[in-house]
Amino acid sequence: MSNDCKKFYVTTPIYYVTAAPHLGSLYSTLLADVAARYHKIAGQEVFFLTGTDEHGQKIAQAAEKVGLHPKEFTDSFIESYKSVWSKYEIAYDYFIRTTDTAHIQAVQTWLQRLLDQGDIYKGSYQGWYCTPCESFVTEKDSIPVEQGQALVCPDCHRATGQVLESCYFFKLSAYQDRLLDFYENNPHFITPKERMAEIVNFVKSGLKDLSISRTTISWGIPFPGDDAHVTYVWADALNNYITAVGYGDDARADELAKWWPADLQIMGKDIVRFHAIYWPAFLMASGLAMPKKLLVHGWIKVADQKMSKSLGNAVDPMQLAADYGVDEIRYYLTRKMAITQDSEFKFEDIEQSINSELANAFGNLLNRMATLVVKNDATNLNAPAVWSQSSLELQNQCKALVLDVEQLVSDGMFYRAVARIWDYINLVNAYFHEHEPWKIVKHDRAQFLEIMSAAAHSLQVIGVLLWPVMPDKMEIMLVSLGCPFDRHKNYMKEFASMSWKNSFIIQQIATLFTKSEIKKEDIVQTTPIDHKHEQKVEQVAVVQESKPAAIENDQKEFIGIEDFAKLDLRIGTIVACEIVTGSDKLVKSQVDFGDLGMRQVLSGIRKAYSPENLVGKQALFVVNLKPRKMMGHDSQGMMLLALDEIAGLQLMSPVGHVKSGSKVG
Repeated sequence: MSNDCKKFYVTTPIYYVTAAPHLGSLYSTLLADVAARYHKIAGQEVFFLTGTDEHGQKIAQAAEKVGLHPKEFTDSFIESYKSVWSKYEIAYDYFIRTTDTAHIQAVQTWLQRLLDQGDIYKGSYQGWYCTPCESFVTEKDSIPVEQGQALVCPDCHRATGQVLESCYFFKLSAYQDRLLDFYENNPHFITPKERMAEIVNFVKSGLKDLSISRTTISWGIPFPGDDAHVTYVWADALNNYITAVGYGDDARADELAKWWPADLQIMGKDIVRFHAIYWPAFLMASGLAMPKKLLVHGWIKVADQKMSKSLGNAVDPMQLAADYGVDEIRYYLTRKMAITQDSEFKFEDIEQSINSELANAFGNLLNRMATLVVKNDATNLNAPAVWSQSSLELQNQCKALVLDVEQLVSDGMFYRAVARIWDYINLVNAYFHEHEPWKIVKHDRAQFLEIMSAAAHSLQVIGVLLWPVMPDKMEIMLVSLGCPFDRHKNYMKEFASMSWKNSFIIQQIATLFTKSEIKKEDIVQTTPIDHKHEQKVEQVAVVQESKPAAIENDQKEFIGIEDFAKLDLRIGTIVACEIVTGSDKLVKSQVDFGDLGMRQVLSGIRKAYSPENLVGKQALFVVNLKPRKMMGHDSQGMMLLALDEIAGLQLMSPVGHVKSGSKVG
């Protein structure tokens, strides 16, 4: 998120229009919107592209089934995409369709240029083809099958079909060495790095020339100079990223020079090969620069299955927005879906996010601060002439927050950026609790005003940094602080100086986040066709009835002192900490217990604490639990935490630093 660059160009994949958008489509688009907004608050001019992929055999077949021309069929879905994007405040700049005349003409111009320079030639293809994924499958790609059986697509797990036809080929094999050199010289081209390793290994195994035309279908861009062929979907679709900003149109050459290369291209892991191999090779052949970064996210899974329209487990975004709120779902998806791996969609996680984090930790902080200043006639808040040491420490943490978020956004780690903001929210809550302004106001008004000003300064920074994630709610909050959001301001530059000299006019507002009481078990989207061949979207919401709470026994079960004496409680110092791959809850800590030595402890606290913010902390542990394996890792103890209704999970640490391994009890 460098301020040195004045522009930022971000793209989503273009979506195949055979049904209305589901949560997986929204997730990719939301990440792009969040990225675009972060770069706007850094003072950059942003171009955000999304759109739809509307050619190919799959669409032709789906349209034929309902008796529609393919263009009519795809037209019927465009409004549903735009409606969902509008509902979720997706502020795209251009919505491209591959059926747009300008795109079709630009692709034909591109094909003709590559034909003229010898990068495309005519031949014939015999092999296995996956219609749903619009991709050719080789034996090395296929899921293992018995000899003589049809190969199985590695992406959708469906059987492929044999094709034998005349086609045009792009000389992909000629670019193998150049691609490997590019990957070596640009090791951060793909995030996360594991995806880069997969691509490098695939290219090293050998590239074959790529079929880029079909004769067995007619729904596609006509191949220049040969009406018997239409352009294969990936040679058509991938070019949308350049045709949208003027490629192929001499009158728009300045526009292309301004925006290309793209700064960030976002996609799911199932299409990374097309974007990381075919697309760079196409660009090399065209003499165009490479995109700066591909951000490849995992799948959203439901009951351990990839969310997809074909599996019938797609979650309807419009129903989610109606039940939980737009900004609440934007927050849940941005923070809880880890970009680096697949993530499980769970309604209980949405509700926990809203209740514990948004309503309690964040909303209550704003509400308590506003209530105190209104009650004590202090709504006009000015910064003190001199800050106390504890407030200066909070200010320094605020500076560190801004730098950390800036770096994490630059790395494409939006979920970690939001987690880092939450660490700071917890810190402000702790500052608030420690100073007890509701008591201090009775005997030291100046200190009370300082605490309120520190909280207001912190909330302003938090509000701006969370604006890309929850734009509506944060604009409301910033108005309540008397500092309305300014879409034209370079906030990151302003925060870099971090003087904390602002004045605020505080006003109380309605509750920012309402606790959720909805208990859902499933919200599934299907797209049935009625007898008149009209596309309809049916939302099925299955409500889980809440079970009556168990009647508590009046007689509590007491334990004796001899039971308590069995526990060995120690203070440990966390010297290293990392996430546990494959888990969205666990962190793995190396903990120094002094004379007991170093132990590995796994804790399910990743949603409350990021690993880097645990290093150096002291915490309370049970050290004589029987060791057990969690996600394949040994855990030799248990970390104990307090669950505060406002601040959420909090480490139980000694007031001052103590010797590692000190006994408690």
